[in-house]
Amino acid sequence: MSATGKKLAGKVAIVTGASKGIGAAIAKHLADEGAAVVVNYSTSKEGADRVVSEIAGNGGKAVAVQANVAKQADIVRLFSEAKKAFGRLDILVNNAGIYEFAPLESVTRESFYKLFDLNVLGLILATQEAVKHFDPAGGSIINISSVAATLAPPTTSVYSATKAAVDAVTRSLSKELGPRKIRVNSINPGMVETEGVHSAGIADSDFRRQTEAATPLGRIGQPKDIAPAAVFLASSDSGWMTGETLYISGGMR
Repeated sequence: MSATGKKLAGKVAIVTGASKGIGAAIAKHLADEGAAVVVNYSTSKEGADRVVSEIAGNGGKAVAVQANVAKQADIVRLFSEAKKAFGRLDILVNNAGIYEFAPLESVTRESFYKLFDLNVLGLILATQEAVKHFDPAGGSIINISSVAATLAPPTTSVYSATKAAVDAVTRSLSKELGPRKIRVNSINPGMVETEGVHSAGIADSDFRRQTEAATPLGRIGQPKDIAPAAVFLASSDSGWMTGETLYISGGMR
């Protein structure tokens, strides 16, 4: 396929939290379709560099930029580095996020703000900055939410609340930014097998087995199950879609 035949040829994307897991898969898929990609990471430079070199090895364009999107100064720097590297911005994937599960009695003010500052405030501030950099043709913002936004399992009160907030932000901003040709949609994955799931000890757990038993398609997801939807939402194929929450969860709701 020629470069011009690719769905995202000439486009520039920032993917937050893209050093591993779903973010890395999205960054690679966007690059495969011709986008130049800014691979954002907070702490894992090694992971981000690996994603960049994989994209370059496949003939794509990417740079890694460190920024903690819970901090406004870091967000401003991320976008200015993106502009410096590639000259424009068309796509923002708000993927950076954390999850912590805790029973009610273990919820603390600190844990509440830790999750909301990154999962909700960071997403809003990154979107605020992106809007300044899109040109009059508009752009596409893709928020990575979660099936937890509506499923809200036990011990996830704070995490589920952050993702329900992300879905509300998606709907509200789609209406606010629509007149500026900026589309805002969210992807709500079910459980996906990522490095984070392995390090949390969930990959081989009763929780995983219970999840698979409750999932109509009978398995948890892989990052590559999620990434093509981000390409779709970033491209003109979804040009008349905004304010949507797209569940990719094997049928689990």
